Amino acid sequence: MTFSLPGFDLDAFVAATLAEDLGTAGDITSAAVIPAEARFTGAMDSRDAIVVAGLGIAEAFFRKLDPDVRIELLVEDGQKVAAGTDLMRLEGSARAMLTAERSALNTVQHLSGIATMTRTYVDKILGTGATLLDTRKTIPGLRLLEKYATRMGGATNHRMGLWDAAMIKDNHVAVAGGVGEAVARAKAAGIAQIIVEVDSIDQIEPALAAGATHLLLDNMAPPMLRGAVTLVGGRVPTEASGGVRLDTIRSIAETGVTYVSVGRLTQSAPAADIGLDFAAL
Repeated sequence: MTFSLPGFDLDAFVAATLAEDLGTAGDITSAAVIPAEARFTGAMDSRDAIVVAGLGIAEAFFRKLDPDVRIELLVEDGQKVAAGTDLMRLEGSARAMLTAERSALNTVQHLSGIATMTRTYVDKILGTGATLLDTRKTIPGLRLLEKYATRMGGATNHRMGLWDAAMIKDNHVAVAGGVGEAVARAKAAGIAQIIVEVDSIDQIEPALAAGATHLLLDNMAPPMLRGAVTLVGGRVPTEASGGVRLDTIRSIAETGVTYVSVGRLTQSAPAADIGLDFAAL
C-alpha cells in the first residue's frame, strides 16, 4: 500500500517525525541491546473496537528504516474493526522495527481515534438528512491528516483553510458595521463562497440579501434552529455549529439543517488503543 493524500508530503512527514525522535544520537537503546543482524516478526492490533485510519503512514515509517521489511496490511482505512483485530503483520530488521514503532503507533492511534469518534457522530444522525462536517480546529501541521481521518470516519471536510471560503464571524461584522456590509465587502472582493455566522434570527435576511451563500447558525437551540431553517427556506445551505455534543447532535440534525459541524472531532478525540507486539525470529 502506498499512502497518497493531495497536498501531503509523506516522505517529508516521515523524515521529520523520525528525526524528532532520533535526535543526533539515534536509538541508543536498540543499538546497545539488539544485535544488528536480529530479526523480528510483529503484529499491530486494536485493543478496542475502532475505525482504522493511518495504516499506510505507519507502513511508511517501517519501510523508511528497513526498505526490505515484509508488511501485510490486514484491514483498510475507514474499516470498523472489533477489539482484538490484527491490523498489520510485519517481519524485518529488529532494530528498525523498534525504532519506528512509536512514530508508527502514535500516528495510527491519533488518526484512528479521530475516525472512531467521527463514526459515532455520523451514526447518531443517520436518517436525518444532515451531513456531519469537521472544522479548522486541528493541531498545527496535522490538518490534512486529521481531516483525512474524519473522512475515514464518515464526515465531510469543510474549509481546509482560510483560503477556500470567506467565513464572516462576529468580529468581522463588528468591524464592518453590520452583517450586510461585511457580506457586501466579501462579494465585492470576488469571493464566490461566503459563509456567514449568525447568532440571531434578525441577521438572516440581511445576510442573504447581501449575497451570503451559506449560513452558520451559531449556538442556537433546536427550536430556534427550526425557525431559522424555515425562514431560510432552502435558499442557501444551513449549518448548525457550537456546543454540539453526542447527546444533542440528533435533536439538532432533526431540525432540518443541511449540516452539523463538530470541532471536537479533531480537537478532543482520544487516541485509539492500538498495540504492537514483537517476537524474535
